[in-house]
Amino acid sequence: MKKKIIVALTLLLTLLISLIIIKSKPDLDIPNRDSLLELPSIEIDSSPSGPIFELTLEENVELMLENMTIEEKIGQMLIIYDTHETVDKELKEFIADIKPGGFIINQSNITTFAKTKKYIADLKANSDIPLIISIDQEGGSVQRLQNLEDKKATYVPSMFYVGKTKDYNLAYEVGKVLAEDMRTLGINLAYAPVCDIFSNPNNKVIGNRSFGTSPNLVANMCTSLGKGLEDNGIIATYKHFPGHGDTATDSHTSLPVINKTYTELLNNELIPFKKAIENDAKIIMVAHIAFPSLTGNNTPSSLSKEVITDLLKNKLGYDGLVITDALNMGALTNNYTDEEIYVKAVEAGVDLLLMPSDAKEAIKAIKNNISEERIDESVKKILLFKYTYLKDNVLDESYLNSKAHQEIINKIPVE
Repeated sequence: MKKKIIVALTLLLTLLISLIIIKSKPDLDIPNRDSLLELPSIEIDSSPSGPIFELTLEENVELMLENMTIEEKIGQMLIIYDTHETVDKELKEFIADIKPGGFIINQSNITTFAKTKKYIADLKANSDIPLIISIDQEGGSVQRLQNLEDKKATYVPSMFYVGKTKDYNLAYEVGKVLAEDMRTLGINLAYAPVCDIFSNPNNKVIGNRSFGTSPNLVANMCTSLGKGLEDNGIIATYKHFPGHGDTATDSHTSLPVINKTYTELLNNELIPFKKAIENDAKIIMVAHIAFPSLTGNNTPSSLSKEVITDLLKNKLGYDGLVITDALNMGALTNNYTDEEIYVKAVEAGVDLLLMPSDAKEAIKAIKNNISEERIDESVKKILLFKYTYLKDNVLDESYLNSKAHQEIINKIPVE
């Protein structure tokens, strides 16, 4: 028994010394960082009930961060808009160089079912770190999979019609339908649900994308659909914080301004987002909308520390990932340079930048203007998120627009 204890203590001491050596060498070469998340257990006692020593996920991520260059870290903060139909040599070199956090799948990438599925699989195969493969797939006017050339994705009516049923179970089932269609292609994240309240009849950019005019109805519908997505393998993104429903201006072309006080927002626009946060929202998208009562000026929410850090994180208690709306929208590009957009967004508290116009310029701007400590804060969250929630759970294509999906869709009364 004494011999066993001595052997166990010797192994433990050797392990601790090894860890100290690793921690003291930030330039340690780790060719396959994915393997860090599959470290073998080290047994200290050979008996069946003996303790096991292994690194936690957080410790693995910390070790990854220590061995990433600052450029690699910033790359993880970028969700790339790409126009390729296949992963050719150029795109492979781009992924190896930038090491992006993920891609948004768009019309340019969606061709035939088989070709689109292969494109997504090849994106994943060329990245050492799991990729966020995202898409705008809400239903109604925003469902990119309707662009498939040879196979029909499930057509999901606008969320306004789902909301009119006041049936939260149906919203959950709609989330399941959307999720299963996306998973047949290998997508793992949707920019849905829309949490905006349709409170302005002149609002053309949101309109019937919203579940309705009641804050509580929208809140319950959003969280139900979000749960339907996530229970079926797709991460939900709750959008567009702090609320895009009471606008008559389209942020794709110019900057909307909402003149509401914090109290007014708390009693209306913020209710669905508070509900989402209470229900473990993992990603929230911030809109390009000005709220002068919160910021004292017309700074878009996506670039505002007062909105993202002070309101969303501190007042509402949100600790998940924050992503911008697309950075190529006129609400930003008409008023700021690309460099200002990247830097101000990160300074405001954003973790993920959606569709930067130039990935290399984004990396350069952030590297030159943001501390590595601030970058590490976001990248640690991103890596923990990826290794916790992203699964390579592709479904058989028979799930796409299945009979079961149609039975659910037929429950939605469309006028």
